[in-house]
Amino acid sequence: MTDSPYADAGLLSPVRVGTPVEAAVGDTAWLQAMLDAEAALVRAQVRCGTVPAHAAESITAAARAEHLDVRELALAARETANPVVGLVKALTAVVAERSPEAAEYVHRGSTSQDILDTGAMLVAARALRLIGADLRAVAAALAETAAEHRDTVMAGRTLALHAVPTTFGLKAAGWRQSVLDAAERLDRVAAGGLPVSLGGAAGTLAGYHQYAGEGADPADVVDLVAAFADETGLAVPVLPWHTLRTPMADLAAVLAHTSGVLGKIAADVLVLARTEVGEVAEPSVAGRGVSSAMPQKRNPVLATLIRSAALQVPALGAVLTQCLSSEDERAAGVWQAEWQPLRECLRLTGGAAHTAVELVRGLTVHPERMRANLASTGGQIASERLSAVLAPRLGKVAAKELLAAASLRAAGTGRPLADVLAGLPELDGVVTPEELAALLDPAAYTGAAGPLVDRALKH
Repeated sequence: MTDSPYADAGLLSPVRVGTPVEAAVGDTAWLQAMLDAEAALVRAQVRCGTVPAHAAESITAAARAEHLDVRELALAARETANPVVGLVKALTAVVAERSPEAAEYVHRGSTSQDILDTGAMLVAARALRLIGADLRAVAAALAETAAEHRDTVMAGRTLALHAVPTTFGLKAAGWRQSVLDAAERLDRVAAGGLPVSLGGAAGTLAGYHQYAGEGADPADVVDLVAAFADETGLAVPVLPWHTLRTPMADLAAVLAHTSGVLGKIAADVLVLARTEVGEVAEPSVAGRGVSSAMPQKRNPVLATLIRSAALQVPALGAVLTQCLSSEDERAAGVWQAEWQPLRECLRLTGGAAHTAVELVRGLTVHPERMRANLASTGGQIASERLSAVLAPRLGKVAAKELLAAASLRAAGTGRPLADVLAGLPELDGVVTPEELAALLDPAAYTGAAGPLVDRALKH
């Protein structure tokens, strides 16, 4: 049994269960991030000369999640529409037990949104580091796969049907490139797109200025923002962003993109792992993928979990994006609407990235099945090549019409396309049977697949 009936143990979200990101974005982690924001703020105020140093020491020591009751704070939040009001009260009480003098400096001049938004950015920063590390591990594994299967020929498929031959190396290189693109975007957001939030009640920093004391220059309060950012490791915003929600929209975009890139890999694996295709298989682990009804099944669990995340994150991210249209200097309900979708986007994407590492590292490739599937249409998969060769000899339209009719006959009779073509009088003296066989060899028609893989792996 779980410790609490209120705990979200991940029963309905297995993609993130047991992964590093789960703990990084859970309630305790979120609480600790807000406490970190409170402690960083008072340290920044010490640096600006508006708070005595002993207060920062006491508050920082007390700002630990284990000193507070998450459930009590959650219940208290129903009365204030956010968890910071209860947090400040509880933290003040803990600090007062240690240093009554320091207690008056808790949350000095601040407002709930400053603390929660900064905490959200800290949670996001910590989660993005985990996701980025997993993306780099995925890319490294795919580089090895692409190099190993540079020339492993397989059927290229468009609109679900055989198109022309490709290589598994090129497919893996494409997966890798998309993952690298996602990692680059994620790193860019993590490096400069996660700012501290500091504005006070209505984005003017008035409370902080007032507490700075008589004679304080309002311009000097701006230095507090830079000190706060330095204490947290977050970026310095140009302006307070209580209703300028670009940081949230940026997170929504990069997480949706990342989950989608991983979802593409999962979707391809699911197709290639089908019984009738059988070109790849997920890593085999005892007990994984078993069916509750069918003893013979070993379901592609990892790809299924990744795809489930990829389908959810863009929809959840849309909530964050639509919150850009916030009214006034503080919005009612809009700010509150962001919290859970942001957490879900982080932990679903983080769960998908961590799962993808195991998937690509252990993916089994079956070249023999790829060759068998290539041969299943009797050479038709390379008919584009033959059409290009015959066009100058017969005329472009005539060549295309002849091959279309021959392909239909081959499909209807089950004969190889080369055999059907060899019996056509229109091709007498135009192309030899040996030339037909060579032109319709799928392995000889992969274009620049090999050099494209080489080029991709240099980046």
